[in-house]
Amino acid sequence: MSVPLALLGLLEREPSHGYDLKRDYDTYFGGGRSLPFGQVYSTLGRLARDGKVTAGQSEPGDGPDRKRYAITSQGRREVAVWLSEPVAPEPYLQTVLFTKVVLALMLGRDAAAYLDMQRATHMRRMRELAEIKRGGSLVDALLADHGMFYLEADLRWIDLTQARLGALATMVRAS
Repeated sequence: MSVPLALLGLLEREPSHGYDLKRDYDTYFGGGRSLPFGQVYSTLGRLARDGKVTAGQSEPGDGPDRKRYAITSQGRREVAVWLSEPVAPEPYLQTVLFTKVVLALMLGRDAAAYLDMQRATHMRRMRELAEIKRGGSLVDALLADHGMFYLEADLRWIDLTQARLGALATMVRAS
């Protein structure tokens, strides 16, 4: 996730304080991981330095004085370009999961046991995501669906690899 571009997109809706941007980011994009306040303000500082946002005068609030940030035309152009570009498909062909299986085979370790352990870990995460879907908002449900689809693809790969483990072991050990 590109935090700077997400913050710019949120600012395109309306000028906001850093606290409000953090709240909106966490609500829509956090996926259970809050964006640290320090990252919000350091990102806003870089965006201001680069001419993509402007910071208003400090305003008194319930706590410390706050600045209202607004997007500039340069920031709007950057958001427009970003939103018009497709995201590169994932996952990439070289994954940690694949690397661990091949190395386990090369080193004479039990790759099947590793795949079983990985399957159990994926299934546990799928149960967690299913619980999030049941009790969460529409945003939470959509993010959980996205994660579950990736996990399902990994599980299919794990099953296929387990079925081909003997052939892969022969190939790996021969090289």
